[in-house]
Amino acid sequence: MGFFVKLTDAIADRQSLLVTGLDPNPEMLQSWAARRGLAGRSFLSQARHWIKAVIEATAPHVCAYKPSLGFYQALGPVGLELLLEVRDLVPPDLPLIVDAKHGDLNSSSALAHYLFKELGADAVTLSPLAGQDIAAPFLLYPGKAVVMTCHSSNQAARVIQHHPDESDPLYVRIVRETQLWATPDQLLLEVGTSDPEVLARVRAEAPERFLILRSLWGEEERLESMLQAGLSAAADGLLLPLPQNLLVEDDLSEQAAALKGLINRRRQRWLENQPADANTSCDVWLAAPAEPSGHQDPMADLILDLFDIGCLLFGEYVQASGAVFNYYIDLRQIISDPNLFHRVLHGYSGLLEQLQFDRIAGIPYGSLPTATGLSLALHKPLIYPRKEVKAHGARRLIEGDFNEGDQVVVVDDILITGGSVLEGIAKLESSGLVVNDVVVFIDHGGRKDRKARERLESQGYQVHAVLDIERITQVLLQAGRLSPEQAAVLG
Repeated sequence: MGFFVKLTDAIADRQSLLVTGLDPNPEMLQSWAARRGLAGRSFLSQARHWIKAVIEATAPHVCAYKPSLGFYQALGPVGLELLLEVRDLVPPDLPLIVDAKHGDLNSSSALAHYLFKELGADAVTLSPLAGQDIAAPFLLYPGKAVVMTCHSSNQAARVIQHHPDESDPLYVRIVRETQLWATPDQLLLEVGTSDPEVLARVRAEAPERFLILRSLWGEEERLESMLQAGLSAAADGLLLPLPQNLLVEDDLSEQAAALKGLINRRRQRWLENQPADANTSCDVWLAAPAEPSGHQDPMADLILDLFDIGCLLFGEYVQASGAVFNYYIDLRQIISDPNLFHRVLHGYSGLLEQLQFDRIAGIPYGSLPTATGLSLALHKPLIYPRKEVKAHGARRLIEGDFNEGDQVVVVDDILITGGSVLEGIAKLESSGLVVNDVVVFIDHGGRKDRKARERLESQGYQVHAVLDIERITQVLLQAGRLSPEQAAVLG
């Protein structure tokens, strides 16, 4: 599982935007250790006990951990061993972001190998002043991410960061430049500031990026203004640090839970105050109201969002096969919503990760964006059968690199008749490729009409669907999106 998926899943599961630092400051630990009878222990022993206690207290309430590499390096070899212990103590479903502020080109490759391969970190903070070359060695690792520092909170840095003037300061130019280096799931921005205006300016320049704050914003008024300034249009995309002073408190777990609840309430109020036509639905982590039965379909939020943007239409629609249905499913517009597209890909990934295959094949043209996204997310090579063979050039039947005998999983968006899938499979198999599995996002026929599924299975292909029409209908009916009459048409 890559960093971005791990992060967004953790946000959704914990319902939290909080991040916890794990920096064993000797001065900070003195009173904490004394209250626990550890005053006579070595600093290393105290640090080990403190790290374990902090993780146990905060794991239900945060979405990531962020230790500073410098604290552990200062302890020498035992410090790096302690950092490995941190990795083992952090729950595996929570990302580990190593705060390195690295900016040395000569040691970048070695540091990237250590952090990502030996330590098992998920992301690292970098200094951007060396340009794109500083990020390149770290971006070579699939599923990992970099966090570029664009603004520091210390006042002495202002003369540099705000140079030459406020009309086009250096930190804004850094935000613009670094976004060209990698996609939003690979590159985040760190904003050290207590000034909502600075944060708002970064958000305006980077509307789709996750931002990580560094400042200790303890006051409620500041929290409110920082949320308003830093949340994305979907009211997500902002990670806030758990104030360091809380990390030595005896009631850390209770205070972390209270702060999480406060943020959620403020965020909900922020959403409620947005214009009615604003695109402010939280696709990543806002929980849908619980169903009366207490059983919530894990795909409910995604189904509702697909409905709300018009992926499900009513009327008489002629399909490519010539068949006429009284509803139409159109998934093509999801590619224009990066957040929604990511969640659709995540749905596919859950099925694909259970299968054995060498390559992913998309069926032209509708599923090619999906297949491309899955290829990048799962780090599997992409190929596709051409819809028609060109009369010029190489005249390839299959685009992409492959070897005879490679096992291919076929990906499509909607299973209606199975005709286009079988046509694509025939081209793949004629080129020496092996196809066993077909994965679609929606089974159009569902459990009532299994003709398409049976057509494929009769020829030896296993069909896997993320959703079927009955499941979609049930969610939409329970949420009040469909009338009983409309639901009867679908399911």
